[in-house]
Amino acid sequence: MTVWLKVVGIGDDGLAGISPAACALIDAAEVLVGGERHLALVEGADKRVWPSPFSQSQDMLTSLRGRNVVVLASGDPMYFGIGATLARWFDPAEMLVVPHAGAFSLAAAALGWALQDCLCLTVHGRPVEALHLHLAPGRKLLVLSEDGQSPASVARLLEKAGFGPSEMVVLEHLGGTKQAIRRAAAQTWVGETADLNVIAVTCRAEPGAKLLSTMGGLPDDAFEHDGQLTKREIRAMTLSTLAPLPGQTLWDVGAGCGSIAIEWMRAGGQAVAIESHAKRAASIAVNAARLGVPGLQVIQGHAPDSLPYSDPDAVFVGGGVSAPGLLDSCWAALKPGGRLVANAVTAEGEAALQMFHARHGGEMIRLAVSRLAPVGGFHTWHPAMPVTQYKGVKA
Repeated sequence: MTVWLKVVGIGDDGLAGISPAACALIDAAEVLVGGERHLALVEGADKRVWPSPFSQSQDMLTSLRGRNVVVLASGDPMYFGIGATLARWFDPAEMLVVPHAGAFSLAAAALGWALQDCLCLTVHGRPVEALHLHLAPGRKLLVLSEDGQSPASVARLLEKAGFGPSEMVVLEHLGGTKQAIRRAAAQTWVGETADLNVIAVTCRAEPGAKLLSTMGGLPDDAFEHDGQLTKREIRAMTLSTLAPLPGQTLWDVGAGCGSIAIEWMRAGGQAVAIESHAKRAASIAVNAARLGVPGLQVIQGHAPDSLPYSDPDAVFVGGGVSAPGLLDSCWAALKPGGRLVANAVTAEGEAALQMFHARHGGEMIRLAVSRLAPVGGFHTWHPAMPVTQYKGVKA
């Protein structure tokens, strides 16, 4: 297969910092594609600025197939860069990628940080709330900025999350003649920086900060809810039964406050929460942003009519188990090998699970939790309503 699409990474030092081989590719290009800043560095050839909206870029590049096309990119094109997008659009065998030292590598070198010990993230084109998921004492974060206001946004997020003492280092124009470094605690950070910057964070929690694990079973008070919540102990066992895997998709049907979907995503998966109650659906979005998974898709509507058109890896039914046709619709939608887990607390819901079990097999267990509570001058165990849980794996 002919290689017609070349991607050349360029640093803040421009053409002076790239290799002779990269220079030769640029010089030989018939068409140069990139942002205005990069295209201004070169002369000659047919220059094409990325279209707006960017989604039109695939059609533009497809129309150029067979010509000698060079895409000018920032730093390492395969790390949160355009190269990764192009590799989804075109066969990698048609491409040649020549990376430059990326922002993460340059930042780690400037700070003396071991890159393998850092968590590399981005808020470029992504919600800053996603950082909530990664906050933990002692963790080192390297974050690609959206613009000069990103450091202040990150600082306010850290402060509100109880990580105000975290040390922030903002590195501007890394590798270029304008390189500059600013340091401050998140709680004292003010002002804007150059648009081209990387934020380094050494996470430090203030005394009494609420630290949240990525393991299943967050405290109930981590969620905004009106009582429609799978309680912590049952939720932890339910997530264990669902067995989240990175990249897999869950439907959380009758999601309530979205606790199962949110914890599934905190474990690395994708999720869709389906909830008929408008205020609860709004709470799901609030909880998702606050707990670091703003990408959770929320559908307000009644199941099964509002189920999305996709083939999930797992489905959890936490509400409306006895609704006619709901379990059958969820089962039909599952991928082969997919898991269906459903919880019921009512006699009607348990009967629906028993009938479904009789048709499809699977496993059923009953979960019971009691909590110690004071009564007068003594303490007694107060049992919560038992939960009947079904799990089935689609052949």
